[in-house]
Amino acid sequence: MRNIVVIDAPSNLGLRPPAPGTVPGCYKLAGALREQRIVQRLSALEGGVVVPPRYDRGDWREGDGVFNAAALAAYTPRLADRIEHHLRAGNFPLVLGGDCSIQLGASLALRRLGRYGLVAVDASADFRHPGGSDPVGAAGGEEVALATGRGQADLTDLEGLGPYLRDEDVRFFGMRDAFEDDRAELTALKMPVVTVGDLREWGADALARATAQTFELPELDGFWLHLDADVLDPAVMPAVDSPDPDGLLPEELVALLRPLLASPACVGLNVTIYDPDLDPDGTAGALLTDIVVNAFGEGTG
Repeated sequence: MRNIVVIDAPSNLGLRPPAPGTVPGCYKLAGALREQRIVQRLSALEGGVVVPPRYDRGDWREGDGVFNAAALAAYTPRLADRIEHHLRAGNFPLVLGGDCSIQLGASLALRRLGRYGLVAVDASADFRHPGGSDPVGAAGGEEVALATGRGQADLTDLEGLGPYLRDEDVRFFGMRDAFEDDRAELTALKMPVVTVGDLREWGADALARATAQTFELPELDGFWLHLDADVLDPAVMPAVDSPDPDGLLPEELVALLRPLLASPACVGLNVTIYDPDLDPDGTAGALLTDIVVNAFGEGTG
């Protein structure tokens, strides 16, 4: 039985300001889930905090590449160091974000250790890249593209280890059925995509078990699980930066996560994007905590 180790990665470096003169509130995610006693409820060990650099886009303008790039390039290896330490000790890191750019820290840590895959449970693919239809800028919407080597070298080739993930080792769950263009691009790159509609047609448990088995191969060392809170429907999770309709319900998400987390090939999990500033009564944070605890099979007490 691996020990769960909770690590705080309260970085908001990868998101655009929600309003002029403000910063994204997702850096408060870890504190909000800790307030819901996630560490105690999971009987987890304490992994501490990896403090990010200051959020400061300076004089960045559209077309300048990824903003906060220097800060991200400094933060990612430090987060990777903390994750790698616990992986080498045989622990299971649970990394509380932050925005989705923290996934780069996990990918870099795993690249140091071998060949690992990624299962991204997210409403969108986070695959904006140079040459795509949308301009780059916010790493929180580009981290899978960056991890697979698409983008500026100061983020895609840290320590000379890029790409951190191979295309064929990435899986997506929970994308909205309306994002057909994104699905077509990813499928052409041999990155399997399971939409919300697919999950409901084929069953989350069966699809998750089948996916986990694809990583239980001699040439692969395992996979990391990435959870973006916006995979949930806005009716139950409005406290995200991009609340797209027609998302998963809590019980559907638990049914998907539980077999993935139970797989011996799963080596860690990060939780991202929930913004306590958008959740004044804390109900969405309590729900997200319940989902994570239930997915580990620990109940809701």
